[in-house]
Amino acid sequence: RYKHSDMEDLEKALADVPESKGILIVTDGVFSMGGEICKLPEIVELAKKYGARVMVDDAHGLGVLGKNGRGTAEHFGLEDQVDIIMGTFSKSLASLGGYMAASEDVISYVKHTSRPFIFSASIPPANVAAALCALNILKKEPERVSNLNDIADYMRGLLKERNIPLNETSTPIIPIMTYEDIRTFILCKELLNEGVYVNPVISPAVPQGFSMIRTSYTATHTRELMDEAADIIAKVFARI
Repeated sequence: RYKHSDMEDLEKALADVPESKGILIVTDGVFSMGGEICKLPEIVELAKKYGARVMVDDAHGLGVLGKNGRGTAEHFGLEDQVDIIMGTFSKSLASLGGYMAASEDVISYVKHTSRPFIFSASIPPANVAAALCALNILKKEPERVSNLNDIADYMRGLLKERNIPLNETSTPIIPIMTYEDIRTFILCKELLNEGVYVNPVISPAVPQGFSMIRTSYTATHTRELMDEAADIIAKVFARI
């Protein structure tokens, strides 16, 4: 285990592993609470230096990052440098279940040794079909990815103009800093009453004093909706 996005701490941990041991560096592609993108280029370089493999949980990267929405590895041009990419069908693909992409040998090993896989039921065919359909749409309409990020950038700008405190990100997950747990819940309730749905994020999901409201966006949001939402958020923050 290493500190969040701390490459110095990661290298210290790697240096402490005996040469006889195998090493797997595991990271989120996009961190789900703060919305930051992992430092994948630096992680890959450290993996090469210490003979480690790299695994990316891209639950929040698929359909969001990369020219074709293929995720964090595509975003950095490192698809051939990541050993395992896993994720879920329940986010951008609007289904359920999950996936793991790796070499044939790794897939075979996991199939025969992973208890969660062995003792899990199969994904219902309807959900497989839904995920495949979503993937086909993503492949045929890559402009959805650029539209999504354009909307997120637009909303980020609106919130900054209104002096709303943000955790700086470059993804469609835009956390608004609230700092106090109770205030976070009050703000979420008031925003919902005004027609804006957001997610409260409090300790222990984040460190004490770093409470936030998690806002996230889709390719179907419009600038008109963002204008309205930003005005409501500013109004609620001004009174609470």
